[in-house]
Amino acid sequence: MIRKYSMTPGEPLTEEQKDEIKEAKRHPITFDEDCQELSPAMMKMLRVAVRQRNRNRLNGKYEERYGKKSDIL
Repeated sequence: MIRKYSMTPGEPLTEEQKDEIKEAKRHPITFDEDCQELSPAMMKMLRVAVRQRNRNRLNGKYEERYGKKSDIL
């Protein structure tokens, strides 16, 4: 089950949210044909893309290109 929460930076987790995180840690990740495990090469590409995205956010280029972070999420 997927749950989505909207939080503001610095807002503490509720006890219910903490319990849900603890419960989720007990279950293994299940991969299937729609959500396959990433190969080492794909993981490397993902890390590079995340670093580039974070670097662009620091330089202000990310928002110029894609809009505010809240517009995307």
